[in-house]
Amino acid sequence: MGANPPGLPWVAGVEGAGVVREVGPGVSNVAVGDTVAYCSHPGSYSEQALVPAWRLIKMPDGLSARDGAAAMLQGMTAHYLCYDTYRVQAGDRVLVHSGAGGVGLLLIQMCKALGAYVYSTVSTEAKAELARGAGADQVILYTEKDFAAEIADATNGAGLQVVYDAVGKDTFDRSIASLAPRGYMVLYGQASGPVESMDPRVLGNGSKFLTRPGLGDYTANREELEKRAGAILGWVKSGELNLRVEHLFPLSEAPEAHRQLAGRATTGKIILTP
Repeated sequence: MGANPPGLPWVAGVEGAGVVREVGPGVSNVAVGDTVAYCSHPGSYSEQALVPAWRLIKMPDGLSARDGAAAMLQGMTAHYLCYDTYRVQAGDRVLVHSGAGGVGLLLIQMCKALGAYVYSTVSTEAKAELARGAGADQVILYTEKDFAAEIADATNGAGLQVVYDAVGKDTFDRSIASLAPRGYMVLYGQASGPVESMDPRVLGNGSKFLTRPGLGDYTANREELEKRAGAILGWVKSGELNLRVEHLFPLSEAPEAHRQLAGRATTGKIILTP
């Protein structure tokens, strides 16, 4: 769509997993033959990738490259959102938009584990069932109901401590309106398009916070990357965190994968296999 123009020539993809074929001098954290995963590095839509060694995370025993590809970017995104951007506390009321998406399903599970009451929005009843299966307490079909009105009614006008919004333009204003005083509007994506210019005074009615976080800033060094990835992969291995991989495409069919993703026809994670 050109929403984040990288310049050409360009190889798509910023996450992947596979087996190490060769390492550079001085590399000690991984070795040839290790199964590893990574994210936040461009060019993964390819048969081979050249990745800085510090970004590679070795898969724990029992987890595959597919697990790593499914878990790393979306899992660590969900992790930083609810553990750092806004630290969810027991009893908080939170809203997770796109609750049947890859991040949404993981974020719902993490927020519930932290003791929150979770609202979620989805487009179909089938997706609503997935969000409920992940632990959402109340799921709103945004195609049928105004989520802001539903939340105002459900909370008796008190509002939410945080909204996690990857939709952008279509939900932005109503998400802010759904917040309690000193609530957090966490805008981490723009599936419906970028948000238009806004007047900061809209945050003044309730002293609300707005942030536009990105995973790169929350995995800025090796220590933080290992901590976040270790938590996610540990939970996947123990079964505390459930991954949903709905679609597997060969890399040659990447255009179709993108069409389905853009058309909101998918849930969970899409895997491309070179």
